Amino acid sequence: MSGFIYPPESVYNLLPKEEVHTQRPPRYMSKFRPAVVLEKRSIKEAMKTMGPAKVEVPPPDKYLKKHSNDSKLPEITQCSKEGRNTCAVRKPPVPARTDQPLMGLHTKRDFIRTASAVPMKPRPACVDTSKGHKQPLEKSGLLPEYIKKKDYGEVPEYLKQRIEEEQRAHEENLRFLKDQREQGTIKQLSDEERQSLIEGLKQSWDQLHHDYQGLSLVTDTMKKKAHKQRLEGSMKQLETDIKFLERFKTIYIPKN
Repeated sequence: MSGFIYPPESVYNLLPKEEVHTQRPPRYMSKFRPAVVLEKRSIKEAMKTMGPAKVEVPPPDKYLKKHSNDSKLPEITQCSKEGRNTCAVRKPPVPARTDQPLMGLHTKRDFIRTASAVPMKPRPACVDTSKGHKQPLEKSGLLPEYIKKKDYGEVPEYLKQRIEEEQRAHEENLRFLKDQREQGTIKQLSDEERQSLIEGLKQSWDQLHHDYQGLSLVTDTMKKKAHKQRLEGSMKQLETDIKFLERFKTIYIPKN
């Protein structure tokens, strides 16, 4: 649908109308235009020959010499040599041969004990790279620190709690089954019945698998897709039931 909206039809639109011509205002022209044009023309004509027409040429006796444009260092004079070794702070004088040294200075440091003290042994370290990288031996994992713990070889607390919870749940389940057997509401499935159930489920799975193998390679309709999904779901459920019956030997079922 076009987005253009047509005007409503009317008889008055058929009447001839006078065309209205809009008159534009005159174009703006600067009063300095002639002067600018003349100035530009004069400059352009003067530079037609790749630069100014007249260039000041140096005199013949001032030709370009070698190293004339290089920066020159200041000349070394006698004053500069003397000022190089001057110092603002006056140094103390050299002691004379007849001067006596300071006497009576005491210290609390025991030089004998310091000299006879056993030097500190370096911390054991191990080198773990060919480039000599070292690390402390205690935190390197090479020392048997874990087996020296007090609780080494003991069962952790969370495992003890989990074992107790499982034991408690097992006892409650046995108590519940005992009560149900006494009331006569459930019965235990025998091995023959369990094996017969497993064989029947396997035969059903074989039949579904045979039907599944007979499906067409192209599932281009909704009916084919639904049939394929139904077969896959049934086979998966049968596999779950077979694993359940094969895993648990003791199975209780309600009485009819």
